[in-house]
Amino acid sequence: MGFQVYEKGSAPVSTVPSVTIQKRGLISVNKAAYDALGAPEGVELLWDPDRRAIALRPAKLTNQNAYPLRAQGSHSEKGPWLVAGTLFTQFIGLDTSQAYRWTPEVEDGLLVVDISKPGNKVSSPRGRAKAAADKANVATEDESVTT
Repeated sequence: MGFQVYEKGSAPVSTVPSVTIQKRGLISVNKAAYDALGAPEGVELLWDPDRRAIALRPAKLTNQNAYPLRAQGSHSEKGPWLVAGTLFTQFIGLDTSQAYRWTPEVEDGLLVVDISKPGNKVSSPRGRAKAAADKANVATEDESVTT
């Protein structure tokens, strides 16, 4: 059997912008992506159906189409920042049964995510912990069968 790549599935290097579309459409951006947007209070969500690309554009919350960017947890200076994107992902027909992460490009002040290219599958820490626990339980069950 040959070598296999270990897919870490954890957060990317903090200096590389990333956008994650979580299960059910919640959008999260890391600190590098937030900074690339200029640390706005909100964003507009844009869709280019021809390119199959999503863009986040900085926006003031007085803009009727702006979604607030809210920090997750008490470490607001470190991020990640979250955008309620469930209705948006439904509007564009994006399958959000799994979470995926992309490295966006900055184009004319927009943070652009090319969803025509596959993102990296992401699992939550809870999901990884559950998988590890399930694996341990299977090993324990196997041992009890052989004894």
